[in-house]
Amino acid sequence: MLELGPDNALDYLRSIGQLGSEPARVEAMGWGVSNVVLRVETPDRRFVLKQSRPQLRTRDAWFSDLARVYREQEVMQVLHPLLPSGVVPAVLFSDRPNYVFAMSHAPLEARVWKETLLAGETDAALAEYVGRVLGLMHEQTARQRHLVEPFRDHTVFVQLRVDPFYRRIQERCPDIAGAVAPLIEQMLTVKEALCHGDYSPKNILAHGGGFTLVDYETAHLGDPTMDLGFFLSHLMLKAIKRHAERERYFELTRAFWRGYGSEVHFRSLSELMWRGIGHFGLCVLARIDGTSPVDYLTEEPLRDVARRLGRTVLREGPPDWEQVLALADPLLSL
Repeated sequence: MLELGPDNALDYLRSIGQLGSEPARVEAMGWGVSNVVLRVETPDRRFVLKQSRPQLRTRDAWFSDLARVYREQEVMQVLHPLLPSGVVPAVLFSDRPNYVFAMSHAPLEARVWKETLLAGETDAALAEYVGRVLGLMHEQTARQRHLVEPFRDHTVFVQLRVDPFYRRIQERCPDIAGAVAPLIEQMLTVKEALCHGDYSPKNILAHGGGFTLVDYETAHLGDPTMDLGFFLSHLMLKAIKRHAERERYFELTRAFWRGYGSEVHFRSLSELMWRGIGHFGLCVLARIDGTSPVDYLTEEPLRDVARRLGRTVLREGPPDWEQVLALADPLLSL
């Protein structure tokens, strides 16, 4: 495999006929820990190259199958016509021997939602739309299972989510291992709809037309409620970081549920919410004590707030999101 970087990407693109002699430049983009992502610009176009790497850039050793980039490309091609225009980048070409594909670039004004949230900017309308899109993804693929049957294998999801998040918490937090076990069992057995597996503000590039969603390598036919808990844990961790403004972040979660509930019908919203809340409790803990902790909660008192909330949710199993917020609010009153 030819490992790509800013220094050799242009020569590579010219060698495979995807770039002519026109002037061009390449720069590395800061997405995630598992891939090399490069922006390519010429006088008349702009696109993104993505190549998977076997070892992820984390504190603890973490490895994954290079072929996950194939899954990402194929999932994007399935979802592109199912979701609103601009949400899923268009796949431009692929080079399977080198684990590379190219996709269309998000609008230049796009901003990574994680960064704006950490800066204190909250947008309830965006949160509702993010919920709507996830609801559409789950609803459309639950109703058209044939489109996602090729994605039954969950090897990469296990490598990148089940092992470093769920099983790592079982090992490091034995007091709640029993509550984590059924969540793992559901993820390994339920085949209900497409689970994105990385539906997170860091993968949401917000712009005037809505947002562009990136990173589909963990997507698989499975338990879609993992997406609910995973996404909401990120909003809650940002509420913990900015605890004096927590109500604005709580409102984002309510807006998300409004959007999601407006689109899903394959299961009752109450059932999906209850299942998602279990994943939420685990994911909050995993982003503190798992293999890949969030980079913005370094203060130990705030990390302890997250731990207490995650454990409480896992032990008590609240079935309704407002009950989760009622548990969170006093903990964040620092």
